[in-house]
Amino acid sequence: MKALAFPSPGKIELVDVPDPRSPAAGEALVRVHRVGICGTDYSGFLGKMPYFSYPRIPGHELGVEILSLGDRGSTVSTVAVGDRCSVEPYINCGSCYSCRRGMTNCCEAHQTLGVMCDGGMTESILLPIRKLHPAPNLTYEQMALVETLAIGCHAVNRGKVMADENVLVIGAGPIGLSVIEFCRLANARVMVLDLSEPRLKYVREHLQIADTILVDPRDPKSAMEQLSTMTSGQLAEAVFDATGSAASMSQSLDFCAYGGRLIYVGITQQPISFLQTPCFHRRELSILASRNALPGDFTRIIKLMETGAIDTRPWITHRLSMKETSEKFATLLDSNSGVVKAIVEIV
Repeated sequence: MKALAFPSPGKIELVDVPDPRSPAAGEALVRVHRVGICGTDYSGFLGKMPYFSYPRIPGHELGVEILSLGDRGSTVSTVAVGDRCSVEPYINCGSCYSCRRGMTNCCEAHQTLGVMCDGGMTESILLPIRKLHPAPNLTYEQMALVETLAIGCHAVNRGKVMADENVLVIGAGPIGLSVIEFCRLANARVMVLDLSEPRLKYVREHLQIADTILVDPRDPKSAMEQLSTMTSGQLAEAVFDATGSAASMSQSLDFCAYGGRLIYVGITQQPISFLQTPCFHRRELSILASRNALPGDFTRIIKLMETGAIDTRPWITHRLSMKETSEKFATLLDSNSGVVKAIVEIV
């Protein structure tokens, strides 16, 4: 069968790989229909993704169909052959201290599909049944977006966002958009900061976020001045940095109100630094990391999408076949490409 693979940083190939074996107990063989391309995939392609190793089949935002179940799979009431599912791509051990505490998103032996182990950019794959979330009323494209939304859902839960709080989201890529969605559902007042005017225009037009801040590299103080004006000098009770930029992550504390929270959603391999006294200690700020998501996030998102509370249709700007992806992947990284979310059509 066919798969898309990164043999080494900067390279992508359409390759032949062996068909999966028959599923064992607790496993399902699934046909992959749609795969969302994520910032993780772009970083893996560029060789900038922590935890990534090569060669690697990427892909963890999946819409799949169950083809067969392992020996005891037929007794599992949650899924059946033919079910259409979204995939929770965080493979956890179930026995470490984190897993025993219910923190499966940061399992001590954690492996994310397409990062530490091969992912779903292929025609079929074996998955643990417990990682499949039936979504009979969603399209495969919608299913492939559930995981992106789950990142934002978990981050907003970590940040304990409340109604009417001033919230600043730094970075208007797909992860930033997912954070925005759940801040809106929490009835917070959302502001968005980015370096790209086209991204901010998308946020204003498609997400109806009126307050956006375009960063001017020539005038680094202007962003703070704009946020201060928007909030009557209070700044933001919660700041989400979804950039993955060490420079941004080192400066994002400055946007926090006194007693505020900074939530790092993006990740970087570079050091993050800030002065402890002038901002962090003086304002008694809290810094939180947000990693992956939890099973309940997937269940909640599927229901929200089914009811129309979350509309992902404007997100998908590019659709590609596997062959087109192998030929055009690098062009998707171009800041002028207009990509918000690209979807690979497997079958």
